[in-house]
Amino acid sequence: MPETIFALSSGSPPAGIAVIRISGPDASRTLQALAHRLPRPRHASLATLTDPRDGSELDRTLVLWLPGPRTATGEDCAELHLHGGRAVVRAVEDVLHHLGLRQAQPGEFTRRSFINGRIDLAEAEGLADLLSAETELQRRTAQAMASGVLSFHVEQWRTTVLGLSAMLEAALDFSDEDDVGDDASSLPAGFVGGCRSLGEELAQWLSRPRAEPLKEGFRVVLAGPPNAGKSTLFNALVEADAAITAPEPGTTRDVITRGVAIEGVPFTFIDTAGLRDEGAGSVELIGIARARAEAERADLVLWLGPEGEGPNGAPLWEIAAQADRPLATAKATPRHQLSAVTGIGLAELRRDLVDLARSALPLPGEAALNSRQHRCLGEVAGALAEATTQTDALLAAENLRLARFALDALVGRSGTEDMLDALFGRFCIGK
Repeated sequence: MPETIFALSSGSPPAGIAVIRISGPDASRTLQALAHRLPRPRHASLATLTDPRDGSELDRTLVLWLPGPRTATGEDCAELHLHGGRAVVRAVEDVLHHLGLRQAQPGEFTRRSFINGRIDLAEAEGLADLLSAETELQRRTAQAMASGVLSFHVEQWRTTVLGLSAMLEAALDFSDEDDVGDDASSLPAGFVGGCRSLGEELAQWLSRPRAEPLKEGFRVVLAGPPNAGKSTLFNALVEADAAITAPEPGTTRDVITRGVAIEGVPFTFIDTAGLRDEGAGSVELIGIARARAEAERADLVLWLGPEGEGPNGAPLWEIAAQADRPLATAKATPRHQLSAVTGIGLAELRRDLVDLARSALPLPGEAALNSRQHRCLGEVAGALAEATTQTDALLAAENLRLARFALDALVGRSGTEDMLDALFGRFCIGK
């Protein structure tokens, strides 16, 4: 039998209400010990909680009794909606310890939900992203994953693969029957077409924007020589004095990163050291090397230097960033001409950045694969493609077995404890 666990699932006290969750086989016994009765299932009930050791009153509050398995964890559960003072919470937690309950580890409630089949791994990953979502776009994408959009499709894909496997089994087991052909080693009619059709559907999912850029924000690196206006523009974009600005070259010597949301779209703006080949000290040279590395991994580089001299690799916009200075070097065809000092052109730049980021990030409410899910789905597509090249039904059947295994790994029917520990460790205590 699993241990019965508890945790404070609401915010840290003091607060208006403090919710303590209890899950496990002793949930009913615990609630009866505290409230002297078992309330009507799934209905909030007013109760006076007392300490079973001496009968002293702990709190007068609402309690919920949620018998399993139709609960979040799949186990018997109870909730205590206490007054949110620190002393009240401590007193109740002390009694729960006395009754033999154990304080939950981070993510343990969700892990039990996964173990008991209430959610699968893809839904758990979506829930983790939902808890960490900071923008509307992140919330809607995570909500789609947590509600089982990907899991629904995985179940359909698995059913299709099982059907293709059944076709092969028929070819192998009943090759003497007229309706399945005479050659046990040949692939049955319709098999290759079925594999290719499913492969095309998977290819559409694999080509979608990934989840990682959505979590980290669309990475925009500001690059250029010293005194090109990078830090001033950086401060204007993040709407804070995050970077020091000064007329001396080399003021910025390290990478400065700030995440912001513009019109609900997550961005990560990166201010970098001015790029120059001469006059830089040893510390500034380190900053320049880091600036070049950031430019290589950027989703977009805003180049504030001489036209045509920006770094290669990432997409790049030419920016004329000092429109307020008559002597500033002009650019023939800048994407944007602006002044971070006066605000000229900033609104247009922000609008252009939002349009670009939206085209590169998942659509609102659309499920997006993370790197693990993308790898698993890629293995499925690869196994299906390999199956269509076989001339022996036994080898094709082995490819389909690998495809099923990858689909099972995607939703957690198979996996490793280390991966599960890493996932559920992302959750807070009480979740």
